[in-house]
Amino acid sequence: MSSQHPEQKAEQAADRLPAHTEEERREQPVARTGMFGAKTTGDTSGYGGLVIRQAPKVSSPRPYGGPEGVAERGEFDEIADELERALGGAAAAGGPAFGDAIERVVVDRGELTFYVRREHLQAVAKTMRDDPELRFELCSGLSGVHYPQDAGAELHSVVHLLSITHNRRVRLETTCPDADPHIPSLVSVYPTNDWHERETYDFFGIIYDGHPALTRIEMPDDWVGHPQRKDYPLGGIPVEYRGAEIPPPDERRSYV
Repeated sequence: MSSQHPEQKAEQAADRLPAHTEEERREQPVARTGMFGAKTTGDTSGYGGLVIRQAPKVSSPRPYGGPEGVAERGEFDEIADELERALGGAAAAGGPAFGDAIERVVVDRGELTFYVRREHLQAVAKTMRDDPELRFELCSGLSGVHYPQDAGAELHSVVHLLSITHNRRVRLETTCPDADPHIPSLVSVYPTNDWHERETYDFFGIIYDGHPALTRIEMPDDWVGHPQRKDYPLGGIPVEYRGAEIPPPDERRSYV
């Protein structure tokens, strides 16, 4: 019996995305340079010459293993097989096939993610919920992510699913371009997404088509912009605390 902590085991064994040679990395486009956002000689971190390249989008190889990170067939392979089988039946009935709906499958640090094309998101979610061999009855949360360098897929919508029946977890991730920030709403499939989609719209600007009342939930109705996007300015209002006034981020002292 191994004395290694399960989380350590998962991190070491489940992150099995293909490695790239130095020559392959040099051919990848540059995503950013430096560190901590410093653009001038004010960077004292020692990372001023760091070059971060945009890695290609890849799928994890089979076998996927499971949460324990074992490099052999496991729980994640069973989920993928059942989803492929279920969508195969859906394709025969006029729905999407697995290859049409799922762009890629990624296993990383003991977690399974299906990247779903947005036009098939509702069909995949219904299949995940209703198929008896999958039965992901609960959506435990939906959130947004902003990747400004991910051209054509700058906005990501991430759905976290839990199967109470089978005690399994999986993630569905869908992308859309900044120029067309529309993703189908999943409120009709998972009603609890009502509030999560409103929050993600509020903070990231993703428009969930078909949502019953897509309005802001955190910021005032007349607020301009979406504060959790990475291109959102670091402005703000001063904060008073115990007699002291803390200026907004864009007015604080700078050492550059």
